[in-house]
Amino acid sequence: MTAKPVSVLATDSLDTWWQLQGEWVEAPNVRRGGQSGVQRIWKGETLLYAKRQTGHIHRSLLHPFGRPTVLRERDALLGARKAGVTVPEIIYCAAERNTQGWRALLVTKALDGFQPIDDWYAGNCREQYGEALHQQLLQQVAHSLARLHKARWQHGCIYIKHIFVRITGEGQTLTPEVALLDLEKCRRRLTSKQAALHDMLQLRRHSPWDQADWQSLIGHYQLAMGRNFKTIYNATRG
Repeated sequence: MTAKPVSVLATDSLDTWWQLQGEWVEAPNVRRGGQSGVQRIWKGETLLYAKRQTGHIHRSLLHPFGRPTVLRERDALLGARKAGVTVPEIIYCAAERNTQGWRALLVTKALDGFQPIDDWYAGNCREQYGEALHQQLLQQVAHSLARLHKARWQHGCIYIKHIFVRITGEGQTLTPEVALLDLEKCRRRLTSKQAALHDMLQLRRHSPWDQADWQSLIGHYQLAMGRNFKTIYNATRG
């Protein structure tokens, strides 16, 4: 069977990009009928992350015979950026199927200056920058998630490690910025409420924030969404 490219968002062939090798940051894991892993690679002076997949597919009503999960992630990254959410920039994405099955590659640009928010807390940055900036950070987290959910995108696997933070500016003009990563399980829902309930309740179970922080974050979130979520609010009181 002749190889059939599904999506190409940059120049050069899939073979050319596939030959670029680097350090594994997520060793290939075996699941979904194939393998998937992430390498850190360089193209010139630009740091990139390449998700490599062979036979790693998901099935849906639109794709009953399956397609590589990087294509779902590509769609989610494009949708999130359109909604105003900071996510990694796609440099290249392509997939092809031959007699051996699917091969797919998603290459994104490293988020310059960002770090996982759990590392930010572990480095005592909350104490370093002060509580006023920390409240701004919670607001930015809330706004990023609200933008995603208002566009009916559900992250699907929102753990604290998937939220990244960067502090810009200096002196009295320090500003927190937030980015979201790992959108492989992200999908559109019929309503923003469905996306909101799934992600916010999941994040509540998998984050280090105490009750006061959560109530602050949910307050900002509900304002940004333009509606109250009783189920989510009550979860902050447990």
